[in-house]
Amino acid sequence: MSDESAATPASTESSTTTGVVSEDQVKLALRRVKDPDLQLNVIDLGLVYNIVVEGATVKIDMTLTSPACPSGPELMTNAEQEVMALPGVEKVEVNLVWMPFWTPEKMEPRVRAYLGF
Repeated sequence: MSDESAATPASTESSTTTGVVSEDQVKLALRRVKDPDLQLNVIDLGLVYNIVVEGATVKIDMTLTSPACPSGPELMTNAEQEVMALPGVEKVEVNLVWMPFWTPEKMEPRVRAYLGF
Protein backbone atom coordinates (compact mmCIF):
# COMPACT_ATOMS: atom_id res chain seq x y z
CA MET A 1 0.00 0.00 0.00
CA SER A 2 1.15 3.51 -0.66
CA ASP A 3 -0.05 6.94 0.32
CA GLU A 4 -0.30 9.07 -2.79
CA SER A 5 -2.37 11.99 -1.56
CA ALA A 6 -1.46 14.07 -4.60
CA ALA A 7 -2.98 11.58 -7.04
CA THR A 8 -6.05 12.65 -8.96
CA PRO A 9 -8.52 9.78 -9.16
CA ALA A 10 -10.83 9.16 -12.06
CA SER A 11 -14.33 7.85 -11.59
CA THR A 12 -14.79 4.09 -11.48
CA GLU A 13 -16.78 4.36 -14.71
CA SER A 14 -13.57 5.20 -16.59
CA SER A 15 -11.64 2.27 -15.14
CA THR A 16 -9.94 -0.20 -17.40
CA THR A 17 -9.89 -3.96 -17.22
CA THR A 18 -7.15 -5.89 -19.02
CA GLY A 19 -6.47 -8.69 -16.59
CA VAL A 20 -7.44 -11.93 -14.92
CA VAL A 21 -10.39 -10.42 -13.04
CA SER A 22 -12.98 -7.86 -14.06
CA GLU A 23 -13.69 -4.53 -12.41
CA ASP A 24 -17.07 -5.92 -11.36
CA GLN A 25 -15.38 -8.84 -9.57
CA VAL A 26 -13.16 -6.37 -7.72
CA LYS A 27 -16.19 -4.27 -6.77
CA LEU A 28 -17.95 -7.35 -5.43
CA ALA A 29 -14.90 -8.17 -3.31
CA LEU A 30 -14.75 -4.58 -2.03
CA ARG A 31 -18.42 -4.75 -1.01
CA ARG A 32 -17.24 -7.11 1.74
CA VAL A 33 -15.09 -4.30 3.21
CA LYS A 34 -17.28 -2.49 5.72
CA ASP A 35 -16.77 0.63 7.75
CA PRO A 36 -16.76 -0.71 11.35
CA ASP A 37 -18.83 2.19 12.66
CA LEU A 38 -21.48 2.48 9.95
CA GLN A 39 -21.49 -1.21 8.88
CA LEU A 40 -21.72 -0.07 5.26
CA ASN A 41 -19.34 -1.16 2.51
CA VAL A 42 -16.70 1.08 0.95
CA ILE A 43 -18.35 0.94 -2.51
CA ASP A 44 -21.75 2.17 -1.30
CA LEU A 45 -20.05 4.81 0.85
CA GLY A 46 -18.33 6.17 -2.24
CA LEU A 47 -14.84 5.67 -0.83
CA VAL A 48 -13.50 3.85 -3.91
CA TYR A 49 -12.64 6.33 -6.65
CA ASN A 50 -10.90 4.16 -9.24
CA ILE A 51 -10.18 0.52 -10.03
CA VAL A 52 -7.67 -0.54 -12.68
CA VAL A 53 -6.91 -4.16 -13.51
CA GLU A 54 -3.65 -4.76 -15.38
CA GLY A 55 -2.90 -8.44 -15.78
CA ALA A 56 -2.66 -9.97 -12.30
CA THR A 57 -2.30 -6.54 -10.64
CA VAL A 58 -5.24 -4.55 -9.28
CA LYS A 59 -4.83 -0.87 -8.45
CA ILE A 60 -7.39 0.83 -6.25
CA ASP A 61 -7.63 4.52 -5.46
CA MET A 62 -9.70 5.08 -2.37
CA THR A 63 -10.27 7.73 0.23
CA LEU A 64 -11.63 8.00 3.75
CA THR A 65 -14.51 10.02 5.13
CA SER A 66 -11.95 12.24 6.86
CA PRO A 67 -8.16 12.41 7.28
CA ALA A 68 -8.68 11.65 10.97
CA CYS A 69 -10.69 8.47 10.31
CA PRO A 70 -9.48 5.95 12.91
CA SER A 71 -10.60 3.04 10.70
CA GLY A 72 -8.42 4.04 7.73
CA PRO A 73 -5.66 1.46 8.13
CA GLU A 74 -8.22 -1.29 8.77
CA LEU A 75 -10.28 -0.37 5.69
CA MET A 76 -7.24 -0.27 3.43
CA THR A 77 -5.86 -3.56 4.76
CA ASN A 78 -9.25 -5.26 4.41
CA ALA A 79 -9.61 -3.94 0.84
CA GLU A 80 -6.21 -5.35 -0.07
CA GLN A 81 -6.98 -8.73 1.52
CA GLU A 82 -10.40 -9.11 -0.11
CA VAL A 83 -9.06 -8.36 -3.59
CA MET A 84 -5.96 -10.55 -3.08
CA ALA A 85 -8.33 -13.45 -2.34
CA LEU A 86 -9.69 -13.30 -5.92
CA PRO A 87 -8.35 -16.12 -8.13
CA GLY A 88 -5.50 -14.97 -10.33
CA VAL A 89 -4.76 -11.72 -8.50
CA GLU A 90 -1.07 -11.57 -7.57
CA LYS A 91 -0.66 -7.96 -6.49
CA VAL A 92 -2.96 -5.29 -5.05
CA GLU A 93 -2.00 -1.64 -4.74
CA VAL A 94 -4.33 0.40 -2.53
CA ASN A 95 -3.59 4.10 -2.88
CA LEU A 96 -5.00 6.55 -0.36
CA VAL A 97 -6.07 9.73 -2.13
CA TRP A 98 -7.58 12.95 -0.82
CA MET A 99 -8.59 14.72 -4.03
CA PRO A 100 -11.40 15.12 -4.59
CA PHE A 101 -12.22 15.26 -0.91
CA TRP A 102 -14.98 12.85 0.14
CA THR A 103 -18.45 14.28 0.79
CA PRO A 104 -21.78 12.53 1.53
CA GLU A 105 -22.80 13.20 -2.09
CA LYS A 106 -20.34 10.47 -3.15
CA MET A 107 -22.46 7.81 -1.42
CA GLU A 108 -24.96 5.70 -3.30
CA PRO A 109 -28.30 7.58 -3.21
CA ARG A 110 -30.09 4.81 -1.29
CA VAL A 111 -27.34 4.79 1.36
CA ARG A 112 -27.42 8.57 1.61
CA ALA A 113 -31.22 8.41 2.14
CA TYR A 114 -30.82 5.62 4.72
CA LEU A 115 -28.37 7.76 6.70
CA GLY A 116 -30.61 10.82 6.42
CA PHE A 117 -28.45 12.95 4.10
